[in-house]
Amino acid sequence: MMIENTLMQALGIEIVEVADGKVTATMPVDERTRQPFGLLHGGASVALAESVASIGAYELVDKENEAVVGLEINANHIKGKRDGTVTAIGTVLHRGKSTMVWEVKIYDENDQLICISRCTIAVIKLRK
Repeated sequence: MMIENTLMQALGIEIVEVADGKVTATMPVDERTRQPFGLLHGGASVALAESVASIGAYELVDKENEAVVGLEINANHIKGKRDGTVTAIGTVLHRGKSTMVWEVKIYDENDQLICISRCTIAVIKLRK
């Protein structure tokens, strides 16, 4: 997976599993991902969610002729977190020819829901 010199690397995101229609990744809650009040930054959670959805979508397209890009994302931040690690589990809800919709749930180490997100991914044709 190409994460070197990307936002994923900067935030410490690690891909744990990639399966057909499902992706799991982790991210530390530390100085890279906290906001000024010491809590996990909502933007870091959204970056994790979109990363998971994008990787999952990419695994479902014809890589020689198609690419994927985020089209829309929303997130509900359910519970604050100050340290440790969060785990994102993304699953495809809709797999169309030009769009996909992914649901990403982010949990803490105690399986408590931290954030839930839905991400729409556009499938684009590569120019040759």
